[in-house]
Amino acid sequence: MKAIDNKELIMALEELEKEKGIKKEELLESIRTALVTAYKRNFDSLENVDVKMDEQTGATHVYSIKEVMEKANDDALEISLEEARKINKDLNIGDTVEVEIVPRDFGRIAAQTAKQVIIQKLRETERNMIFNEYNERKGEIVTGLVQKADKHIVVLDLGKLEGIMLAKDQIPTETYRVNDKIKGYVVDVERGEKGIPQAIVSRTNPDFVRKLLEFEIPEIYEGLIEIKSVSRDPGSRSKVAVYSQNENIDPVGSCVGQKGIRIQNVINELHGEKIDVIEWNADPSIFIASALLPAQIMAVDIKENEKFAQVIVPDDQLSLAIGKAGQNARLAAKLTNWKIDIKSESQFREMLAKKAEEEDKEE
Repeated sequence: MKAIDNKELIMALEELEKEKGIKKEELLESIRTALVTAYKRNFDSLENVDVKMDEQTGATHVYSIKEVMEKANDDALEISLEEARKINKDLNIGDTVEVEIVPRDFGRIAAQTAKQVIIQKLRETERNMIFNEYNERKGEIVTGLVQKADKHIVVLDLGKLEGIMLAKDQIPTETYRVNDKIKGYVVDVERGEKGIPQAIVSRTNPDFVRKLLEFEIPEIYEGLIEIKSVSRDPGSRSKVAVYSQNENIDPVGSCVGQKGIRIQNVINELHGEKIDVIEWNADPSIFIASALLPAQIMAVDIKENEKFAQVIVPDDQLSLAIGKAGQNARLAAKLTNWKIDIKSESQFREMLAKKAEEEDKEE
């Protein structure tokens, strides 16, 4: 029985192993498995078929696996003991034997199948390389060209793969148009349809602000200034807590820059989102007071175990401390990770008076 030879195939596989790092053995196994399927599909076969390939020459052998019987009732699955012993005299009833076959026109089918498997493997390898490359870029900023944009999803061309920006990752005050060039923060990398990698990109993530500041401010990039925390109301306002161990560095001043030029570049990228830069302090009372800027704070009473802070402000500062729709207080609470209750001086005095009155009644 003559096998199907393909030395060119082996040479091609060896070249792919060198150039793309796809192991020859892995490709041969994938081709072998595909050939079994191709044989059954093209020859409408009910046989148990196996395909073996020579790793050196590429010779392809097709075998029908048959059970040894006294007499064969089904030629596709069985072989008589007499015929089986012509192949191997040691065979007995109940054994299985591989009978080599050379199907008509199988050489062409084998070549087509091998080509399809190689193309598929190359695609898989390329996708894996892109996936791994961008997986290492999680937490970085990328720039992409808008391919599709609506309120549900924005699709970005990032060069080697697509970026997906869902509604929750889009800044509510921004409008995205096809062919706009925009920046985004890589939150994750996933495999989409058919295993094609895609980056999940966000412009609302607090770390987007963190990375933009790192890009604009060398002291942050170099580690001289540390961003302790970020809280955001995307498109409206952000608060950033910064700190430096170096007493000669003013962390807030360095971030804002001369005439506000450094922080302005970040504000421009965020299309006018206000950014409050606050100096972090290990003392929660001082930190909470700073976090509520621009409001002036009279006193901060903290309950360490509950991470709760009672803040007293002058009467004319109450609305400023709370902020429009509670924004300033909410962002300060997120920034510090403390529960904050704000009261005006008058409210606090009333509260104290009421408490004293109740205590008097109890006595």
